[in-house]
Amino acid sequence: MQQTKPIFFPGLNGLRALAAISVVIFHLTRDFAEFGLDPYIFGRLADGSPKGFAMAGFGVTIFFALSGFLITYLLLAEKQKQEIDIPKFYVRRILRIWPLYYLYLAAALAVIFYYSMSFDGKMLLTYTFFAANVPHILNTPLPFLRHYWSLGVEEQYYLFWPWAVKKIKKRLVYFVTGFITVFVILKIFFHFRYPGSIIEACFDVIRFDCMLIGSLGAILYFNKHALFTRVFTSKITQAIAWLVVVLLVLNIFHIASIIDHEIVSVVTVALIMGQITVTNRLVNLDIKPCDFLGKISYGIYVIHPLVIFFSGKLLKEMAMPAILKYGFVYAFVIAATILLSWLSYNYVEKWFLTLKLKYTVVKSSNERKVPAGA
Repeated sequence: MQQTKPIFFPGLNGLRALAAISVVIFHLTRDFAEFGLDPYIFGRLADGSPKGFAMAGFGVTIFFALSGFLITYLLLAEKQKQEIDIPKFYVRRILRIWPLYYLYLAAALAVIFYYSMSFDGKMLLTYTFFAANVPHILNTPLPFLRHYWSLGVEEQYYLFWPWAVKKIKKRLVYFVTGFITVFVILKIFFHFRYPGSIIEACFDVIRFDCMLIGSLGAILYFNKHALFTRVFTSKITQAIAWLVVVLLVLNIFHIASIIDHEIVSVVTVALIMGQITVTNRLVNLDIKPCDFLGKISYGIYVIHPLVIFFSGKLLKEMAMPAILKYGFVYAFVIAATILLSWLSYNYVEKWFLTLKLKYTVVKSSNERKVPAGA
């Protein structure tokens, strides 16, 4: 049967919005010194660095699980319809990620050179070829580009994942479960056996297991797995999932630091299931403000470091009581980031998203109302 209506999952833009704004808050808080404010308002980490905002620290993990779920579901829908077209898959990823990625990279380099900032030139190639997780692991990131590590991880994941979905016919669940299990065991082993080592950092940064947890959720949901759906949409599961979110917001979430990201990935799958099935939904994220922010969340994530930098130059000397200045800085940076991301979405990204439709086998949409012809 020919697909006429694009696949749309309600509420997921809200999760994107939550993750993106959290990341902005995290990086802004840790850069408060650039505004003449105290970056230690949430305390210190064991290494003496600013603690930041816990919810934001897990924002990228939420993005990973979300991405794994969505891409996997679409691949399975394509596989059901026809053989997965790998070249078209990569063209779609290129059109979605590359334009803003390289535009911001060029802007960041221009600012770095203009202000004569020091950086490790050898690391530039890693950003050019989506390996920004390498300087992140080595702690040699370029200014304004530290956050690119997650984009590198995601693109590397998609080097092998569509092939796995295409080639593994019946036992995909077992493959994913096995991969996650081995990954977590190795992560725990290297954490205790070689603490502080490069290889431990690799397992912490290259969170393929977090993306696979999202992918596993998509596989089970796509195959209408009754037990999975019943458990993950139950009132108890939804209540626990949102309790974890509240604990993250309050900066008091901590269960097992080694696998906290994996736990949050499972929580994200529960949040996804609650939103898209509308079953026992405790918090409705399928609302216009969330929809708006979710659509431009990629821009929010990519652009915000430069917004923070220039906002610091603009607002550092501003005279205002500290308690008011904290609130003003948060509001100003978030508003400026949203504005620039909206401009990016409408005047840069949208053209490529339209072009992407030519290479789409299974149509999907990030908004409920789809323009005619989409």
